[in-house]
Amino acid sequence: MSRAPSARTVFTDPVHFLAFGFGSGLSPAAPGTAGTAVAVVLELLMRPLDLPLRIAIVVVVCVVGVWICGESARRLDTHDHPGIVWDEFAGYFLTMLFVPAGWPWVVAGFVLFRLFDIIKPWPIRELDHGIGGGLGIMLDDLVAGVFAGLILLASRGFLGT
Repeated sequence: MSRAPSARTVFTDPVHFLAFGFGSGLSPAAPGTAGTAVAVVLELLMRPLDLPLRIAIVVVVCVVGVWICGESARRLDTHDHPGIVWDEFAGYFLTMLFVPAGWPWVVAGFVLFRLFDIIKPWPIRELDHGIGGGLGIMLDDLVAGVFAGLILLASRGFLGT
């Protein structure tokens, strides 16, 4: 496994800049959580958009993310460097796609997504370890996002609609 790229490399290389979540993946502690925090801000900015446009953005983030994450990992000569957090963006966006707006949803979505991403229950752990390249980097976070989103949808009566 290679060392983390320098901040200069991340901020001057467009692939690393995106893969490292606009620099949030450079956080020395919990880069995935830092990346998800940036995703919260971006999702709040997307929230006023119509649902079909938000869906299109999430699809683009996911599809492009396979290449971005894979290429960044290839350049770093490692499977899934902890600083690569574009997959956290995609997973959190997916978590929040069909839930109502409001701070209880934002906080619950953040907590649930991070919980699934960190604990990696079945089949997330198998996807994380079993599939290489950008698809492997992205897929475990997307499944974590689906799990978190389904729990949020099921809890609509508790958090309000």
